[in-house]
Amino acid sequence: MRKGRKHLLLTLLMVAMVLVLLLITLWKTLPQWLPVVAKHWLPPETQLSISSSPSWSDGELILPGVRYLAQDCLLADVQNVRLNKPTTGWNLQLDALNIDTACLSKLPASEGGGALSLPDIQKQLPFGQVHIAHLNVTPWQQYAGDLQVINDGKTQTLHYTGAALSFDAALDNQQQLVINTLSLMPPGGDEPLRLAGKLTLPVALDTLPAEGELHGEVHTSLVPLPVAVSLNWQEKSGLLSLTEQGQSQPLVNLPWQLGDKQIQILQGQWRWPYAAQPLSGALNLTLNNWSDKLDQTTLSGRLNVLTQGHNGKGNAVLTLGPGRVGLLDSDISFQLTGQANLPQISLSASFPGTLNGSVLNPLIALHSGALLRAWGKPTPTLSLHDARWPLAGVKLSAKGVSGPLQAIVRASDAYWGPFQLHLNGKAQDFWPDKGAWDFNYWGNGQLPPLKGRWDLAGKGSWHDTLIILTQLSAGFNRLSYGLVNVDAPRLTLTQPLTWQRPVPARYEHSQPDPVPDFNGALKLVAQKVSLENGGYLPPAELSLAFKGDSPMNIALNGQLEALPIGPIKLNGRWDGERLRGQGWWPKQDLTAFQSLLSPDLNIKLRGGSFYAQSAFSAARGQGFVAGGHWVVKNGSMWLKDGDLSGLDFSLSYRLKNQKWQFGIKSPVSLRIGELNNLFQMQNITAELQGSYPWSEASPLRLTHVGVDALLGHISLSALRLPQHDPAVLKLQKIDLSALFTALKPKQMAMSGRVNGELPLYVDNPKWLIHDGWIANDGGLTLRLDPQFAAAMAGDNVANRLVIQLLQYLEIHRSYAKVSLDNLGELTMAAQIFGVNNTEGKQREIHLNYTHQENIYQLWRSLRFGDNLQEWLQQQLSASPASASANKDNELRKEQ
Repeated sequence: MRKGRKHLLLTLLMVAMVLVLLLITLWKTLPQWLPVVAKHWLPPETQLSISSSPSWSDGELILPGVRYLAQDCLLADVQNVRLNKPTTGWNLQLDALNIDTACLSKLPASEGGGALSLPDIQKQLPFGQVHIAHLNVTPWQQYAGDLQVINDGKTQTLHYTGAALSFDAALDNQQQLVINTLSLMPPGGDEPLRLAGKLTLPVALDTLPAEGELHGEVHTSLVPLPVAVSLNWQEKSGLLSLTEQGQSQPLVNLPWQLGDKQIQILQGQWRWPYAAQPLSGALNLTLNNWSDKLDQTTLSGRLNVLTQGHNGKGNAVLTLGPGRVGLLDSDISFQLTGQANLPQISLSASFPGTLNGSVLNPLIALHSGALLRAWGKPTPTLSLHDARWPLAGVKLSAKGVSGPLQAIVRASDAYWGPFQLHLNGKAQDFWPDKGAWDFNYWGNGQLPPLKGRWDLAGKGSWHDTLIILTQLSAGFNRLSYGLVNVDAPRLTLTQPLTWQRPVPARYEHSQPDPVPDFNGALKLVAQKVSLENGGYLPPAELSLAFKGDSPMNIALNGQLEALPIGPIKLNGRWDGERLRGQGWWPKQDLTAFQSLLSPDLNIKLRGGSFYAQSAFSAARGQGFVAGGHWVVKNGSMWLKDGDLSGLDFSLSYRLKNQKWQFGIKSPVSLRIGELNNLFQMQNITAELQGSYPWSEASPLRLTHVGVDALLGHISLSALRLPQHDPAVLKLQKIDLSALFTALKPKQMAMSGRVNGELPLYVDNPKWLIHDGWIANDGGLTLRLDPQFAAAMAGDNVANRLVIQLLQYLEIHRSYAKVSLDNLGELTMAAQIFGVNNTEGKQREIHLNYTHQENIYQLWRSLRFGDNLQEWLQQQLSASPASASANKDNELRKEQ
């Protein structure tokens, strides 16, 4: 007996050890055998996957990860599952549950079987709670949150908390569902939708609730006051309405009813009074076979929009189906046709297309003939003649727009003129700042402000938040503004234009957001820049590089070069409304600017230096404004009737509305060392301040004019334009001997000095000089050429006596009244008192003398020989071989 007992105990011990080992093995190998066993209860082509062996700690079962796959698609992913049973019931906790609804299509079709009973499900639910710390359902990740379900045997309580969705609800054993609070943030919304209410759920889950009511409130910036939402139903009919607080007429009123496998919305009405003009319309919608299977429901409907604008009344109609609508797979054809007349523009559309895919995330495809047109006057200055968007082949989904994107726009601006633009490209899942779009563009137009025609062409792309223009070529036949005409300028990119836009808050990125940036470089080349005065700028090239955070905020750097002129350094800033900048003209030889002078001036630059600085601003409505200063040092040049040297010139200016203002803070200063014309002039000074063209409100003043000439001094009192008082030209100690040497008259000679005052008029209708005077300053001497005197005397005895008295005359006192009209007629009335000392006798002479002659003709006759001489000298100085001869000529002139 003892031996039998011992064998029995040993056998039981071995069985226990085997069982323990088996349990340990099963526990450790659970990830391998449990999915195989579970396959018998799971739908075909689905499987369960456990990442690692479970563990037990402090009465809690722990599974690190569980995955549920439909074919090769991960339908559900559970992380860190913990199960325990405290005294109040089971407690199941999940750190995260991720569900991908796209994998639902991989599940096999369900086979027959009775409908699920809600009371049976409630009875089978164990006591306790389920807590999912992070529930995430794709593609509605924005509604992820924390879910807690508590079952006490009588009531199932649901709590959900998320950034865009939260609710608190309870379901009792009488199938009464009470929604205490529900807050939902619509996509792109700024205020959440809030609902509350109660309803009685049906016993069978494949039927709708028998009765119920829901009430809520929506806050949105689109509507001034909160919108009340009301949903009521009894048996097979109900009403959904949305009404603004304080209003009796609802914004949306949708009566609905249930039929045999059918839901209908009949004679629904909607209105939207918050647009630029009130919108309204009707809605009819029918769902058939809705209770059979989700993928067998068919839909048909009609919605219209009534508008009234600048082109009268308009009606657009959207017809839907009939087509299949399902949670995972839909196929609905639609047609949108009609016209919408807004206050400023009209739209007409013809959109044949289909809607496919999930009804919650559909794919809209537009077919051949899809076209959107627009015309009207969107702004007071812009007229839209015709805008066309061919949309055939375009596909639209939540991911974005895919397919060909085209646009043709013909419009005109009251200021910028008419233009036509074309756009042709291809998009892939594109929304602004998301997806990809590659495009070409071209166009042409007119630019009345600058009196030119332009053309445009290029290529670019928009990938996510990065916009790049890889090619740009824009040209004008000419540009004309104010005093400048530009021939055939053309603008091209020398560095791609890149715009890194800020990432919108609605888009999430795994990488750090890129820093907003806008940069690029371009070149503007002009064949010729002509000035109104007849001068021109040689072929010019303007290069600019720009950098900023957007096209509305950039800094510019570049230079303008038109050899031999320049380069001129430029920098500036564009703020979206105004272009501001500065330019620096480096010091360079004055002869480089020969082409800027009008050929009619007959001026040839010989030497000197020039430098300048300018600030400028340009904006619509303001035009072009500039200001700065120009400086010339030690300039020299050939003139039409002489030469000039020792030119020092400092000009401060401001240009606005084609009006110049000189000497902003201090007068413009002009200094000339020497001017050789009819006679030599030295130490020429002048100061200028005021506006050109001048006016009474903005006069031009010439002051401190003076010159040393004819061994004396000539000065001019202040000259104001428009002129009210004459400016007095004052002559001081002018040497007549030097004057007659310059004039080279062979008939007579005079010596001595004179003073005078000549009232000078600039815009008098008749006079240049009127009632001026000239008088001697000390003794004067008059000598007549003997041959001239003999010819004047002739055979007349009386004439001979008079000529003898004047042939040599010492003048003690003389006074002459002088006037000169606009035609050049000089009139001089003189009184002369002197003594004739000839033949040993002193004969006192009193002479009244009147002279009249055209001064312009006299000037030309006196200067003809010298003009020829100077022209020959200029031509000889143009060759290198004559350089030494030019130096000799300069030395002779100085002597």
